[in-house]
Amino acid sequence: MRFITANLNGVRSAASKGFFDWLAQQKADAVGVQELKAQADVVEAQFRTCDRLAGHFHYAEKKGYSGVGLYTAQEPSEVLIGFDGGEFDGEGRWVETRYDKPGRKLSLISCYFPSGSSGEDRQQAKYRFLAAMYPHLQALKAEREFILVADVNIAHQEADLKNWRSNQKNSGFLPEERAWMTRLLSEGGLVDVYRRLQPDTTDTCYTWWSNRGQAYANNVGWRLDYHLATPALAALARTQSIYKDQKFSDHAPLSIDYDFQL
Repeated sequence: MRFITANLNGVRSAASKGFFDWLAQQKADAVGVQELKAQADVVEAQFRTCDRLAGHFHYAEKKGYSGVGLYTAQEPSEVLIGFDGGEFDGEGRWVETRYDKPGRKLSLISCYFPSGSSGEDRQQAKYRFLAAMYPHLQALKAEREFILVADVNIAHQEADLKNWRSNQKNSGFLPEERAWMTRLLSEGGLVDVYRRLQPDTTDTCYTWWSNRGQAYANNVGWRLDYHLATPALAALARTQSIYKDQKFSDHAPLSIDYDFQL
């Protein structure tokens, strides 16, 4: 199974830059996208399907903001929209497809974690999101296997961004955010699948670059896009690829191939 994650920074913008043309050639079985920045009237009319993939979406209440999608080649047994029933469901941050059959409970998830870079109010919202997400993932893990693809908006370790020294007080690399990731990947029992496959990479691991200056040209990047999986599914990951030959947004798509079928 090939599972791709991509923050589009606007589905219409990414489409105009060739994202869906590229996607149609990838033979993906599932694709998680984040930051649709569009509502149902636009997405359902123009971007409901891609080749053999059918989309499922969670839209933000605020126009031009957030929103996630999950395209799948196989029809799920159930689709869940939203995760907390409150503050963050209004922001369009979670879509989950389930593939349950006798003896197996399995979910694929596309999620968009908040950014705190615009100010202290949003940083506090990010902390509230993390506080709600951790027990949600733990409860999910207790009942089923899953792979969550997401723009997590956190670079976990020093190897995950170019200028880690100068970013230690900036959102995305704050000690509290990194500690949350460490907890999730230790006592929380989830696996950072890219790092399982590529434990030592540095400058080739980045998936996001600021639009300021020459960050992309100079590869001054961050690794913000993840596959987070339960251990049994993470163990089936075989290959990874970060696609940088075309620039569809300020993020690069991350593809991981798993040795199982839906």
